[in-house]
Amino acid sequence: MFYSAVALCQNNAALADRYFHQGDYEKASQLYESLEKNNPFNTRYLKRLITCFQETNKYKKAEEFLHKKLLKNPNQLFLHVEIGYNFDRQQKKEAAKNEYLIAIASIENNPNLGGLIGKMFQENNLLDYAIEAYSKTMDLNKNAQYEFQIAQIYGEKGQFEKMFDYYMDLINKNPNSIGGIQRFMSKYINDDPLNKNNIALKKALLRKSISNPKNVWNELLSWLFAKQKEYRKAFVQEKALFKRDPTYLDSLFRLGKIAFEDGDFLTATSCFAFFLQNTVFIEEKITAELYLLKIAVQELDTNSDVLFKKTLQKYGVNRNTVEIQIAFADYLAFQKNNPLKAIDVLEVALSFSTSKFQKARIKLSLGDIFVFTGRLNKALIYFSQVQAQVKNHPLSQEARFKVAQTSYFKGDFRWAKSQLKVLKGSTSQLIANDAVKLFLIISDNESKDSIPSGLKEFAKADLFAYQNKNTEAIAIYRTLLEKYSGQNIEDHALFRLAKMYLRESQFEKGISSLLQLISIDGNGIFVDDSYYLLAKVYENEMKDLEKASEYYQKIIFEKASSIYVVDARKKYRELRGDVFN
Repeated sequence: MFYSAVALCQNNAALADRYFHQGDYEKASQLYESLEKNNPFNTRYLKRLITCFQETNKYKKAEEFLHKKLLKNPNQLFLHVEIGYNFDRQQKKEAAKNEYLIAIASIENNPNLGGLIGKMFQENNLLDYAIEAYSKTMDLNKNAQYEFQIAQIYGEKGQFEKMFDYYMDLINKNPNSIGGIQRFMSKYINDDPLNKNNIALKKALLRKSISNPKNVWNELLSWLFAKQKEYRKAFVQEKALFKRDPTYLDSLFRLGKIAFEDGDFLTATSCFAFFLQNTVFIEEKITAELYLLKIAVQELDTNSDVLFKKTLQKYGVNRNTVEIQIAFADYLAFQKNNPLKAIDVLEVALSFSTSKFQKARIKLSLGDIFVFTGRLNKALIYFSQVQAQVKNHPLSQEARFKVAQTSYFKGDFRWAKSQLKVLKGSTSQLIANDAVKLFLIISDNESKDSIPSGLKEFAKADLFAYQNKNTEAIAIYRTLLEKYSGQNIEDHALFRLAKMYLRESQFEKGISSLLQLISIDGNGIFVDDSYYLLAKVYENEMKDLEKASEYYQKIIFEKASSIYVVDARKKYRELRGDVFN
């Protein structure tokens, strides 16, 4: 009997809610009236019922209902908020204000009602009264914590400095809330150090760190600087934290990884070197060494060969250094053009590997090297093995992409597309993006009605580019431009040609190709990429900062949805001389 009554109540509540959301307030009010009668302390049913009365202009009925409830339960002084709001909806401002003040004053005698009164003010969008109610409650009850609600209200009001101050107060009281607060603050800040909200948060944190020094303020400053891609400043904060508490060493490693992935190799090196110096665990030392070696390779350090050999000599060629062995093989094949030596290194690493996932990574690397040497069928065997051995793992998706890419290089476009279709929904955003790009290249440039489109030649040039056969790749891209002028393949070939010229340090030719691409179609798919490459070349190679600034500005104002816009804005301000500290 009890369960059937509960089920009936739930059904009525669901039906009432449906009528309410459909705007059928008459039907909803009948159900809410019954629900409220059976649940007299359920403020949700009460609020919905009063709203139904107000939406059907039954203000007098709402007022009488609320007064009856108050007469029956004199302690429910929070009802004055609803009585006041009922007056407010009738534009009876003075009468409304009197009721609100009664509700606020009632907190003095019963602070336990303060949270409910604040919530009711907040629900009625009476934000200043809500702040007053919450603040008064916290003044009267030192254990009350309504900083979060007040912070949210200030966020709604657009008063972000006050919002951040209250978030800081909450973290000060409850340091464990930092993760949740970070998620909320992330809605208001971005990558731009000059964004007014970023500045407001930084000021709030600096005030706290001066007036009430705590590790948590340095944690949040590091988090903010990392959000703004100011990894060097984040590193300073993390070092300060480590000096106070050695358990923060892991945070330094995480910052190093973020800086590395974002291309800030200077800060990444500082993080990993510091980590290496301070950790006592051999596995962690080896991982830090691996990242330092990867940085050396990325920065084209001519001493990389020696560094790899010294590191492997130091820690040994064994199961602990398999990841370093894989990185060494990658370096030998693609940087030193010594694929045979690289294969030897990987085969040794394979004999030491103990997990199927490590074996999969080695086989992917072997497959890459076989593509590099033109042994495409051999590469496909390795990639297919990985797909089968680690199903439903990101490595399997990576292997599938490599199967598609290798099939594309071979000219087997149908099979490549079938694999890429699956990958477009990949859980890895990077793989999904790469899959979409390659899929579009194939689908946009396939031969139609047996008319040559240049796709086979384009794929061959792409393979040469992959194999670092730059001269051969350039020759094919140039031929494509002559042979297929005005066709779909032209844009793709021009962009690839420009990138190959830049790889070969033929900067004037690269610039000329990019400008030609922009002139063909100012709204083409490669225009924002071209602007960004031009800006980078002028900034870093031609040392023409005025020109670089011009192209960064074009991205900001002409390509506002571009993936480069955040970096372009930052670079533009740096070149203009804006101060970031």
